Amino acid sequence: MFSFCTDPATLETFQWFACYLTTGKHMEIYYAVGTVLLLLALTAPTALAFGFAGAAAARSAVAPLRWFGKTYIAIVRGVPDIAFFLFFVIALDQALEYVRHRIKCPDWDQAVWQGNDFVVCQAAKLPLGNSPQWVHDSYAFLVAALTFAIVFGAFAANVLFGAMRAVPRGQLETAEAYGMSQRQTFWRVLVPQMWVYALPGLSNLWMVLIKATPLLFLLGIQDIVYWARELGGAAQPRFTDYPHPDWRQWYFLALLIFYLCFTKVSEVVLDRIMARLTFGQATAAGEAQRKAAA
Repeated sequence: MFSFCTDPATLETFQWFACYLTTGKHMEIYYAVGTVLLLLALTAPTALAFGFAGAAAARSAVAPLRWFGKTYIAIVRGVPDIAFFLFFVIALDQALEYVRHRIKCPDWDQAVWQGNDFVVCQAAKLPLGNSPQWVHDSYAFLVAALTFAIVFGAFAANVLFGAMRAVPRGQLETAEAYGMSQRQTFWRVLVPQMWVYALPGLSNLWMVLIKATPLLFLLGIQDIVYWARELGGAAQPRFTDYPHPDWRQWYFLALLIFYLCFTKVSEVVLDRIMARLTFGQATAAGEAQRKAAA
């Protein structure tokens, strides 16, 4: 905090806002921006890994794997995101606690389900009741990130499955004619070429993921939406040195600008990646590049 922030009542307008925006409570919204960026950094590669595994399973020659991959894609894509988020987070948490309960408390003689309550021994709690607050926050965040990855992994699987089918069959047959095994054909021919067809869908999915980060607020995590609501609400003089009327519209306007700038930067980066991938490829985008360079 600035050194001149000693008596808010005597500060000029600019100094007042400088002090107001650097209070300890305001730092929470800046930390929350890092929370959103960390969520994206963890979720995007994990969802892509889930998606690739789901797409590979969906086109597998082994029937159980194929059924599993197609079921994963169909179920997650068919359930509303909010319902899945709210259900899966609770279900995953209870499943983990139940497994720990069976291991750590084998002598427990009470029912786990007691009416609408889910009751396990204290040693099975996740996190433990005496754990620091940062452990509870980290656990909630990791469960939320896993849920994001599973949901968006299903959408990514659908995109990648379609991209794999878009690769010309003739190229796969040529690889097989040269004596490549199915594994070699998959990794050396199919996978390198499918990204050209997958990137438009994955780009759109990335934009949707960015816009879905406010769902953290619904999961009880103190993200930027939570702090925009808390800090923007009217502050009374008896509770703070920096009283103000209801400023939530300005805070949410700042969030709007943040997300618009983030998506614009993402568009620029994704366009460059697409240009690099399509260079020299026999696709519509590659042909457009060839004609532009001619």
